[in-house]
Amino acid sequence: MMTQPPIDKLIEMIDSKYALCCLIAKRARQLLDKKPELLEETNINAISYAAQEVYEGKVQIAKG
Repeated sequence: MMTQPPIDKLIEMIDSKYALCCLIAKRARQLLDKKPELLEETNINAISYAAQEVYEGKVQIAKG
């Protein structure tokens, strides 16, 4: 179960639970495909790492 970052804080940032789920899943897949060594050295799973990036504002939904 993911506790960091808090889900309620993520939902405040991205108004739709569906959009949040899609964003985190897409970013996690990118991390697994392109930066697996980053995940291995931090010892954090891809979903948690992607959620943390969203929380920190490093990843956002593309408008357009």
